[in-house]
Amino acid sequence: MDRALVIGASGGIGAALARALEARGAEVARLSRSGDGLDLRDPASVERAMAGVEGPFGTVLVATGILAPEGRGPEKSLAALDAEAMAEVLRVNVVGPALVLRHAARLLPRRGRSALGVLSARVGSIGDNRLGGWHSYRASKAALNQVVRGAAIELARTHREAVVAALHPGTVETSFTEAYAPGHGKVTPEEAARRLLAVLDRLGPAETGRFWDHEGREVPW
Repeated sequence: MDRALVIGASGGIGAALARALEARGAEVARLSRSGDGLDLRDPASVERAMAGVEGPFGTVLVATGILAPEGRGPEKSLAALDAEAMAEVLRVNVVGPALVLRHAARLLPRRGRSALGVLSARVGSIGDNRLGGWHSYRASKAALNQVVRGAAIELARTHREAVVAALHPGTVETSFTEAYAPGHGKVTPEEAARRLLAVLDRLGPAETGRFWDHEGREVPW
């Protein structure tokens, strides 16, 4: 039986990913802030939570992130930037996942195909940024993409069949997006999970270290 690890499993997308993996017959280990005290803002918390899981896992998914600190929204202009709010977004969206990825080498099998997917966002694409705004969130996802890229390069030296990918899930119907009504609409967490797993299934070692959306299209950095 395949084993999978979902980090951020109490969130809308994370929970849907865990259920979808179980429906495939995988044995799923879950980590979350509410269930395990995994606080991405606290390095000691990350280390404690990660120390409690033992690989190997054929699939590891990092489904974490915040749009803005609680009680705030993404900035619409540079004038709205706040240093502490920006720092919190970076701690949760970049530093925390990077500390999780420190454990990737021991969590993935040395031999055989494995997949490590990290939820990013299209707005983190520098090449696709035509509207500006949302500065902290955009910057955090762009930085996260660089961490994912570096992790893929490093892991390829020891885990030759591993696939590491930054993934854009689309706009998903969760509490994360309830204040926004994009013109292209939203997808359910279940549909987003199905699409993301289908994308990961199609990727091989030649595609590692790249950025993909939920329809399997590559997103520019």
